[in-house]
Amino acid sequence: MTQITQLNMLFVGVGGQGILTASDIAAQVGLDLGLDAKKSEVHGFAQRGGVVESHIRWAPSVGSPTCEQGTVDLLMAFELLEAARWADWLRPGGTLIANCQRIIPMSVSVGAAVYPDQAAIVEAIRERAGRVVMVDALPLAEEAGNPRTVNTIMLAALASSLETDPSVWEKAILNRVPARYQDVNRVAFRLGREAAA
Repeated sequence: MTQITQLNMLFVGVGGQGILTASDIAAQVGLDLGLDAKKSEVHGFAQRGGVVESHIRWAPSVGSPTCEQGTVDLLMAFELLEAARWADWLRPGGTLIANCQRIIPMSVSVGAAVYPDQAAIVEAIRERAGRVVMVDALPLAEEAGNPRTVNTIMLAALASSLETDPSVWEKAILNRVPARYQDVNRVAFRLGREAAA
């Protein structure tokens, strides 16, 4: 397992994807690994399908809870277009974990904009990121038994990418979800790790 001493993460996506819960869990994992951890979030119009962003920082001592543009070590994009929109927040050589899911914004629905082609989005993020991990999280969450476990799939991919002890992540997830959802989250965590491997 890799020993992490400092990490700037940014979780982005669309309201309703479980981003804030996932970022709470990531902050808890930092504490469980013996680091200081702080987070900051912007909800926007999250409950209406708007953009959500959450900064998480791990270090021996964390001052500001927010990352500066160009300093993010690891960008977690829960929606494909958001991966491209936030890619310039990555530091050179940073890692981007992107969910393949496309959530059509209102501007596209009303014909005022066009959702870019998936290949164009992937090309744009590969130009910016040192490492890209693509995860088709929604079908995996459905396979696990609950489409709302997309965030668990993404956290499993994160745990695999960081080469940290997966049991620390799984414990933090299970401590956060109600008992009746623990089994489905266990399955989702396993599927997410397999997908990112």
